[in-house]
Amino acid sequence: MSRYLVLAVFLLPAALLAAPAETTTNDHDLAYSLGASLGERLRTEVPDLQLEALLEGLRQAYQNKPLALSKERMAAILGEHETRADEAALHAQSEQLLSAEKRFMANERARAGVRELAAGILATELVKGSGAKPGAKGKVQVRYVGKLPDGTVFDQNQQAQWFNLDSVIEGWQVALPEMATGSKWRLVIPSAQAYGAEGAGDLIAPYTPLVFEIELLGVAD
Repeated sequence: MSRYLVLAVFLLPAALLAAPAETTTNDHDLAYSLGASLGERLRTEVPDLQLEALLEGLRQAYQNKPLALSKERMAAILGEHETRADEAALHAQSEQLLSAEKRFMANERARAGVRELAAGILATELVKGSGAKPGAKGKVQVRYVGKLPDGTVFDQNQQAQWFNLDSVIEGWQVALPEMATGSKWRLVIPSAQAYGAEGAGDLIAPYTPLVFEIELLGVAD
């Protein structure tokens, strides 16, 4: 629902909605309170608003006078504003998430024993393997645990499972061909090589780097 379609409801403070039977509030104070409440909200939502035009529209609509703009034109203008506001909010959220990812990756890069693979993927060898390495189009048999930056487990498989290497996330496609069968690695995968700006449903938010512990058990063509 547009924030502009329910002014008569959202302007009413809780104290007014639950006002006692007897009150000393006069008409001027009520009008002033409603105006102040509207002003505080609009100062945050539309900081460069032209107040004279706002008051003109408010006055004409309240007094049921002819409006300077058609309802169709006003609906289009408000729709455009709503879209711009949503885009600005999404951009601000994306910037915040990208900053958090950058800090996380920098901290992980500074850990002992970490080496950086292609595309910024960070790898730590936990167990050294000596077997064959998978081909880019081959199959891999793995056990793994996948975690979010805060340590929350979002996926795991402790039973050996086969995957086609070209069907998994890009981070795995880059890292696993570097692993020898029998090895176990800790991987930190940037969001661009995982689920990127879209995320993955409710499990993985946009721009979320992922941490995996992967044990490579077997390879096949």
